Amino acid sequence: MDQVGMGNAEHQGALAKGEVLPRPASSQSEGFKQGRSVLNSLLSGAFAGAVAKTAVAPLDRTKIIFQVSSNRFSAKEAYKLIYRTYLKDGFFSLWRGNSATMVRVIPYAAIQFCAHEQYKRILGQYYGFQGKALPPVPRLLAGSLAGTTAALITYPLDMVRARMAVTPKEMYSNILHVFVRISREEGLQTLYRGFTPTILGVVPYAGLSFFTYETLKKLHAERTGRSHPYSYERLVFGACAGLIGQSASYPLDVVRRRMQTAGVTGHTYGSISGTMREIVAEEGVIRGLYKGLSMNWVKGPIAVGISFMTFDLMQILLRKLQQLGYNAR
Repeated sequence: MDQVGMGNAEHQGALAKGEVLPRPASSQSEGFKQGRSVLNSLLSGAFAGAVAKTAVAPLDRTKIIFQVSSNRFSAKEAYKLIYRTYLKDGFFSLWRGNSATMVRVIPYAAIQFCAHEQYKRILGQYYGFQGKALPPVPRLLAGSLAGTTAALITYPLDMVRARMAVTPKEMYSNILHVFVRISREEGLQTLYRGFTPTILGVVPYAGLSFFTYETLKKLHAERTGRSHPYSYERLVFGACAGLIGQSASYPLDVVRRRMQTAGVTGHTYGSISGTMREIVAEEGVIRGLYKGLSMNWVKGPIAVGISFMTFDLMQILLRKLQQLGYNAR
């Protein structure tokens, strides 16, 4: 038997005995790169979410308080509420509930940004745009899917944050206490109350936010010839994305907050349409469903701008650090 035949026979004999041949080095390298990319996205997203939410936490808490009450919103009343809270409970009380926010936002932002990167990669392969900017429809779809994935996993933490933001500190001592009391007094299903309007709001919000940001970066690269915008440009692009995304989904955000806090505000909201009808009947369309939107136009663009900018810069920093590590070997 010639050498080729002997080689084939030996190869088949090894496989017959159940031996596993080693994967090609290129395949292993590709898997390692993909895993590293996922980890980078998770870390960058977590850090971006934490920085952005902490920066606007006092405004966010004030917005939630107005959303779940029937008091009329105005910038003057919002300022009075913030000032009264500061005088009564101290400066750091303006960040009450922010620990619960961090518990939710860090995994939410990590999952959302990471999922967005993966959905972009998958859709890019499917549509033949691997490594390039996606066409408009897949670009919108990637953002919507990323937001839905993150919301589905972290929703109970959002419920806890809303409860802590609108109740006195004597009612709930910590995050675990909120979970225990809600489960015992209202049932576990309460942790997902308001989930449907959340998803209905997340689809346009996340879709339009990521779509707007990616589109502005694409247009910027085409006009300037620079593939990497400056930091302040990323901040502006993110702010525009937040403004558009939040304006489109805001009424459902109000409905979600009302349903989440129904157990402590004395209302009984059974459905999305019923909650909307009750809000409109008591407060009107603009003053009810869009209550606090003007504050969101201040808070939202700042938070989303910081979030997108921080994520991109963290991704760039991590890639540079990894490259330095390779060069040092």
